[in-house]
Amino acid sequence: MELLIVIIILALAFDYINGFHDAANSIATIVSTKVLTPFQAVLWAALFNFVAFFIAKYIIGGFGIANTVSKTVFEEYITLPIILAGVIAAIIWNLLTWWKGIPSSSSHTLIGGFAGAAIMANGFGAIQAAIILKIVLFIFLAPLIGMIVAFGFTLLVLNLCRKVRPHSAEVWFKKLQLVSSALFSIGHGLNDSQKVMGIIAAAMIAAHSEGIGMGINDISDLPDWVAFACFTAISLGTMSGGWKIVKTMGSKITRVTPLEGVVAETAGAFTLYLTEFLKIPVSTTHTIAGAIIGVGATKRLSAVRWGITKSLLTAWILTIPVSALLAALIYFIVMLFV
Repeated sequence: MELLIVIIILALAFDYINGFHDAANSIATIVSTKVLTPFQAVLWAALFNFVAFFIAKYIIGGFGIANTVSKTVFEEYITLPIILAGVIAAIIWNLLTWWKGIPSSSSHTLIGGFAGAAIMANGFGAIQAAIILKIVLFIFLAPLIGMIVAFGFTLLVLNLCRKVRPHSAEVWFKKLQLVSSALFSIGHGLNDSQKVMGIIAAAMIAAHSEGIGMGINDISDLPDWVAFACFTAISLGTMSGGWKIVKTMGSKITRVTPLEGVVAETAGAFTLYLTEFLKIPVSTTHTIAGAIIGVGATKRLSAVRWGITKSLLTAWILTIPVSALLAALIYFIVMLFV
């Protein structure tokens, strides 16, 4: 029972860290275009992170991404020490990339840690390869979809607004950024909170199989307080901000105007809603970065700072294997004491 409680607390701590690590995703453009101050922006994003809970529960009617994450490892191989090692590894990697100002994926950090610990304990047969390959595929597809949608949407908007006075257009697009940022924040909440829900569900299922209190038989039995706690934790984390990553996302990839901010956030939100429908956990970081690149590419390819983009892509690709290796090492250490 004590180990399960520790895992739940650490998972919610990871969710909080995820919030301030990924705050940049939904506020970077709205801050860089000076529509809102950083403090106002994180409050705005946090509010809609939390609104996502009610949308998932009462409109969508379920938490499909949480179910996908909980099935990353075959149920018979899931144990509490495996989940503990995975969560600790995810927290360490998230804090390290936040400290370095690298917008890596919190989602893939968590999934990599979970899988790495399971492989260390039981070999590669413990993981559901088809699910993990699908998640890995979307490391590339999510930013690509965001980029293509943003590129096309930018050209469409520019064409529609070609006769509008620049000053009037800027005023309107600054107002619209509030809407697009809210849409993206809802997508962030829907996507990222459910990943932690999936990990907590896996821990409770493992507890049930081990005859420990608070265990559940299936993710459909997950208590409502788990979803509520996960959405609350990520909202509080978002309110804490992540200013190093805001700087990278808001200005280092390409300079963003209010029009481009609206397009990037809307394209990112579209991608997140699509993956929510498909029940595939993706990185909100990858998604908005791809959308920002797509916006920048409409001006000219040189408007995108490809050196920064290359560094981001390297970090994205390394996240799952590095998290997995770190979790494997932590699992080895944990088993010396458990």
